[in-house]
Amino acid sequence: MAGQTRRRGAALEEAILAAAVAELAESGYAGLTMDKVAARAGTNKNALYRRWPNRLALGIAAYKQLAKAAPLPDTGELRGDALELLRQANRHWSSPLGGVLRELLAAAGGATEFLAQLQDQSGDAAAAPWLTLLGRAVARGEAAPEVLHPRVATVAVVLLRNEFVVRGVPSAPDDVLVEIVDEVYLPLVRRRSAS
Repeated sequence: MAGQTRRRGAALEEAILAAAVAELAESGYAGLTMDKVAARAGTNKNALYRRWPNRLALGIAAYKQLAKAAPLPDTGELRGDALELLRQANRHWSSPLGGVLRELLAAAGGATEFLAQLQDQSGDAAAAPWLTLLGRAVARGEAAPEVLHPRVATVAVVLLRNEFVVRGVPSAPDDVLVEIVDEVYLPLVRRRSAS
């Protein structure tokens, strides 16, 4: 059309991501195609491939736009906080958006470059909310500073992820979440606090 400004740079990238988000939300990763995204964004596939090397990379970028962090629970005690954060993760992984995440993880296989993109370039992003909970527990005197370690912090959510990935459950029952917190997470925190 005459007089229409051609989008470039950030404006075009935003339009492509918005289109990819809409496609991902409607069709999941299985239905996400570069053709559909390009058509929806009003551009050509070359514009997509200049920014994302393949459908998986675009799917991951779109997923990250969709997945917004929920506020951290603050119940006043570590057990309540850990249990609520685990319940949030369970609800997320059980949701349609969690289904998209599971599709992306399956598509990424063992490709570490894509897995790192899903985890915000490192495990630090996944550990941050758990380290915050542990930091509050240390400040309240419930735990010693020795618990502030990313592997300790994330053990509960890793065990929950195991329920989805290894066991293939569509949602973990609440008694499993309570067991993870009471039988593994809190004893680990107490043990490190006692050392």
